[in-house]
Amino acid sequence: MGFRCESLLCFFLIAWLVFLQEASAGQHYYNVTRLRGRKQVNGCNLFRGKWVFDPSYSFYDSSGCPFIDAEFDCLKYGRPDKQYLKYSWKPDACSLPRFNGVSFLAKWRGKKIMFVGDSLSLNMWESLACMIHASVPKSRTTYVRKDPLSFVTFEDYGVTLYLYRAPYLVDIVKEKVGAVLNLGSINGGNAWKGMDMLIFNSWHWWTHKGKSQAWNYIRDRSALYKDMNRFVAFNKGLTTWARWVDSNVDTTRTKVFFQGISPTHYEGREWNQPKKSCYGELQPLSGSTYPAGAPPAAAIVNKVLGMMKKPVYLLDITTLSQLRKDAHPSTYSGDHSGNDCSHWCLPGLPDTWNQLLYAALVM
Repeated sequence: MGFRCESLLCFFLIAWLVFLQEASAGQHYYNVTRLRGRKQVNGCNLFRGKWVFDPSYSFYDSSGCPFIDAEFDCLKYGRPDKQYLKYSWKPDACSLPRFNGVSFLAKWRGKKIMFVGDSLSLNMWESLACMIHASVPKSRTTYVRKDPLSFVTFEDYGVTLYLYRAPYLVDIVKEKVGAVLNLGSINGGNAWKGMDMLIFNSWHWWTHKGKSQAWNYIRDRSALYKDMNRFVAFNKGLTTWARWVDSNVDTTRTKVFFQGISPTHYEGREWNQPKKSCYGELQPLSGSTYPAGAPPAAAIVNKVLGMMKKPVYLLDITTLSQLRKDAHPSTYSGDHSGNDCSHWCLPGLPDTWNQLLYAALVM
């Protein structure tokens, strides 16, 4: 779902966010040397590059992975082309290590890894489970799907991949007026403690309005609002999350990642094809830049991460994902009516997100 901003206040807010984005262009949050995300990995920006055709892809066959939801299983639900599976991400200044599931399991033996966020976290969680499963197809697994907590355990290695559904990261609480999005509350964070790796994500649900909106009011401290500028709300909610991480996570024990803003492709004008959407797109955009530039929400993420005391690594997947207008389920989803230009096919783009996660851990 796209997000439009029409008020004068929103116009000035976006202008301010764009300024922040440009002003911080030289200090992206990529460092793993001191796990703060302030420098590049061994002198290489993993997130600047281009897509190249690679016949060795994909990492797995969807029919052989037991963890893929119907909404992401594009081949099963009729997608006729397979070229979208055959692209690999090539950084400009280095080569990405090929994902090795056996090596990943050995390194994280006995550990707990948790994805926290919305359906884009689900997309990435299922992708990683499939990538690992393809490396050890005979390994015993335990698979449990519940709301808000699901998990896959690779029993022979004691590695558990958790998914905690928290689309806003902050809480929705019941009050007399109805469901309230409380920008200052993260009681759900109690379930995130004790992990060895945390991968957070949020944004898409902040744009939802009408019947798809999950709350009736927004609370900002003692003030209750029927609505609020969504960029302002996102900034406040993400700042609450940042304070929670700074206060509750021991980053000498737990690696913390933030999954960058995942783009949508409903508006072809963003790539200079105003009559198009993701429907019928068969290949990525060429080059390394997206005509419409970065979404304003990405500037908020950079701003909040830049103010944190604890090290958080930004998986800056926004631009490389913007180039993949061909990688959405579109109409080939088993659990999403209409044209889905928000989520991603599996196998597909989220596999590259996990390859970048793997690279950040091993390079």
